[in-house]
Amino acid sequence: MSGTSFEGFPRDTLKFLSELKKNNRREWFQKHKPRYETAFINPALNFIEAMQKPLNKLSPFLEAVPKKMGGSLMRIYRDTRFAKDKTPYKTNIGIQFRHEAGCNVHAPGCYVHIEPDNVFVGVGIWRPEKEVLRMIRERISQEPRAWKKVRDQKKFREAYKLSGESLIRPPAGFDKEHPMIDDIKRKDFIVICSLKPKQIESPDFIQEVITHFKLATPYMRFLCEAIEIPY
Repeated sequence: MSGTSFEGFPRDTLKFLSELKKNNRREWFQKHKPRYETAFINPALNFIEAMQKPLNKLSPFLEAVPKKMGGSLMRIYRDTRFAKDKTPYKTNIGIQFRHEAGCNVHAPGCYVHIEPDNVFVGVGIWRPEKEVLRMIRERISQEPRAWKKVRDQKKFREAYKLSGESLIRPPAGFDKEHPMIDDIKRKDFIVICSLKPKQIESPDFIQEVITHFKLATPYMRFLCEAIEIPY
């Protein structure tokens, strides 16, 4: 934990990530390790720590854990064992605010993504386990009006776009003529809201993120209720 207040990400954050993308090699990274600490690690942990109180007000079940490893900050090191892309480092900052039930079930959560020309917040659940996915699909099938009310709320729809993959055919056990079949076919229940990269450099980035997370509260609540966990 850093112990200092969040004043925005430094200007060097996006520059560092951009240069890392062009020089994604261990030799370059080791040479620039001090920048990794000042432009990546320290401000990210400050951001996570500053998110604790406002996030707790939003939902007491979302966790903001400011740790280098095992917390909300995702590792910069890529697992290349089974990947065609053998570059060793991710070229973005990924911050996940998990639901406390995440250790037991694949639970919905909130996410912040920072990379040059691609800053966004995400909310929902990516690639849920089979049983969790079935429960979400069944709730959409059984309560289509509640789902539409959440999905089509004006401000939410203006800010967020559904993202992720879908099945080509309806899943087994669901009517192909169901009015919500396109949503039932989804394999991911993630929504994405793009932000301006320069916004990360302001202390107000905290409030910007919280505002967007709050806007997605009905969506998160629908998913959590579908898999029978509190929000």
